[in-house]
Amino acid sequence: MAEFFPFQYWNDYKLTWDPREYGGVDMLHVPSDHIWRPDIVLYNNADGNFEVTLETKAQLDNRGTIQWKPPAIYKSSCEIDVEYFPFDEQTCLMKFGSWTYDGDEVEGTNRVEIGIDLSEFYLSVEWDILDVPAIRNEKFYTCCEEPYIDITFNISMRRKTLFYTVNLIIPCMGISFLTVLVFYLPSDSGEKVSLSISILLSLTVFFLLLAEIIPPTSLVVPLLGKYLLFTMILVTLSICVTVVVLNVHFR
Repeated sequence: MAEFFPFQYWNDYKLTWDPREYGGVDMLHVPSDHIWRPDIVLYNNADGNFEVTLETKAQLDNRGTIQWKPPAIYKSSCEIDVEYFPFDEQTCLMKFGSWTYDGDEVEGTNRVEIGIDLSEFYLSVEWDILDVPAIRNEKFYTCCEEPYIDITFNISMRRKTLFYTVNLIIPCMGISFLTVLVFYLPSDSGEKVSLSISILLSLTVFFLLLAEIIPPTSLVVPLLGKYLLFTMILVTLSICVTVVVLNVHFR
């Protein structure tokens, strides 16, 4: 989900006037639903809402040039790769273009070389924006001879890892190292099994927490999840070994 201010401008020859005939007025702010607007939509929309969130007014000058910058919240579908979670980088594509007008009727260009103007970007507590290049594409369909224009933004993001390192990775590694202490307890100690079971329950809680944090996917298992599974298997084996040791000791 992202909030944008898509800047759109075009010329409508039917909305021109002579400022001298209207008291020197050369600019107006008109409701955007009273004039023609290009139907620029997000092609890979994820929530089915293809319209902007707020019908703001458009700026119109006496030459018929219209500028419109409506705020909008877009939700796009992205392929998420969580293999290296939480040290992962994600790339989301946002494809904007006219839904009905071809390239001869509506021309799409990007005004910023880097793709998106990030001067008003609010820093995220979870992601760092790495790069936002924009690519202008022309696509031909079998129905029409004219190309359809779209502007595709490739948003590259990197997850901030401090929160997950402090609250997930370090505790998991610390609990895993406690498994070794089981074998340093005396053979006649009844706490060997209790300690192993406590460690196994703690790792299970962290594994369930990890399953709630990451997006549900069956394509790949994150390395952190593999580590927890492997550690849980080792702890289970250590419990079995401890039971055998206690059985031999007290027999």
